[in-house]
Amino acid sequence: MKAMICIQHPAWVHQFHYIIDQETKMGNAVRTLVAEKDGNSMLLERFHIPYVRCSRSTGTNVVEKGGLFIGLTFRFIWEALRFQPDIFIGRASPMMAIAAFVTGKPHLVYEDTEVSKFSLRICKRLSTKILTPRTFLTELGKKQERLDTYKELFYLHPSVFTPDRQVLRDAGFLPDEDYILVRFVAWNASHDIGKKGLDDDGKIDLVRRLSKYGKVYVSAEGDVPKALEPNLLKTPYELVHHVLAFAKLVYSEGATMASEAVVLGTHALYVNVIKSGSTQEQSERFHLLYNFNDGEDRYERATRKAEELLNDPELVQKGREKQQKLLSEKMDINRYYMAEMERLVQAGRKG
Repeated sequence: MKAMICIQHPAWVHQFHYIIDQETKMGNAVRTLVAEKDGNSMLLERFHIPYVRCSRSTGTNVVEKGGLFIGLTFRFIWEALRFQPDIFIGRASPMMAIAAFVTGKPHLVYEDTEVSKFSLRICKRLSTKILTPRTFLTELGKKQERLDTYKELFYLHPSVFTPDRQVLRDAGFLPDEDYILVRFVAWNASHDIGKKGLDDDGKIDLVRRLSKYGKVYVSAEGDVPKALEPNLLKTPYELVHHVLAFAKLVYSEGATMASEAVVLGTHALYVNVIKSGSTQEQSERFHLLYNFNDGEDRYERATRKAEELLNDPELVQKGREKQQKLLSEKMDINRYYMAEMERLVQAGRKG
């Protein structure tokens, strides 16, 4: 079997690196195409995954993204004609959906981002099958299959990942002290257009307030205020999930890192106007996540909630107990996804 996948975000590397590795070990060929964003190619290299760089950016505005959409569509089709894959896999990439349609091959998608409206509009017409979490807020028609899982379980399920304090110590990080991880996003993704987060003064004040409860590490897309540079997380990017697993609390503008913390048993606050079915369920069903999606004062309310949680001496233990409930109710998605790949190769585009 020959599969083709595109990577347009570091989170996509994490989500599919295990599947790429397993398929390769089984003797199948996987061609990985990359549009550069936030070091995703560097992460592929650290996982020893060969790739073809197709773009040095995913664009920062509507005009750039429109041009890249056209250019990458033709590039992906050309790469597919050269590689002759049996199946296209990955996230809801409209360029891959078009390439799959043009070459007459099945396209298997897993998507959990409801606000990726343009991508989903094309994929629900041209892709073969779209897997989503059971809680996905958007109906995508007959090609959609809802599963009781999260995308983070592709790479953080206990069957594929075990948090390790020693690897952090070896990297010069101190996992045994109380610490909080704060995540700032760059607000330049296609679904972020017109949205914004904290200004520099707000970021500095947030870190100052949380510092009363332990060391605060900052993970950021792009630059941070000079005053926060000493707080920047310096561990290699591929170790970030070990950092999340042993954090006392995670405060994140990004849904992915907040959800990663949750499946690792760490309480998280998600501060962003973008809503998702997964983050809602993680709050309402498992009580590991606190959503702050509305109101101009959402950052202040989230910070007060963070202070409340950090005053609980049993916070970490409660997180581990909630994690066990979550894992007992969610499926191991990798096995199912690879089985679907095999089935669709046999069934073709009609699925």
